[in-house]
Amino acid sequence: MSKKFEIIFKVFIILFFSISITKAELLKPNSDIKPSKVVEIQLSGLQKNDLNYKDSGIEQTWNFAHPSNKKNTGPLPNFKMMIKGNSYQMLLNHLSHTITQVGGGDKWAQFEVIILDKDKIYHKFNWQVEKYTAEGPLKDCWLTTMVSSPIALGSSI
Repeated sequence: MSKKFEIIFKVFIILFFSISITKAELLKPNSDIKPSKVVEIQLSGLQKNDLNYKDSGIEQTWNFAHPSNKKNTGPLPNFKMMIKGNSYQMLLNHLSHTITQVGGGDKWAQFEVIILDKDKIYHKFNWQVEKYTAEGPLKDCWLTTMVSSPIALGSSI
């Protein structure tokens, strides 16, 4: 009986760790993800930045950044510093967000994003995604090419 219990316990531990590892995996771009969903994935990650591990939300956002955008921001450590800086830190652990499409075509879409930050101040951003057209694993994926500087809209109180 003790041997059987030991085997069940080991299987449970292995299952528990494999579920934990799977849960921590970040979403990757694929051609089935629509433009508004890309923005939602990024904002939800930033809203719960440390959910899976430290800065997992920033890394989730980075996964959906267009290569030209990555070229401008520099490597991931630079991107993390940029998001944590004064210009974009209000996105981290924000309380809520709304996404409204304001324009678009076959290969681009633009959204107005309004977030309520943890200090209960509203901020507006223009968020643009484009369909990646070059050959390779990102072909036909929607990726973020631009996020404007925030415009403070005032307090919710």
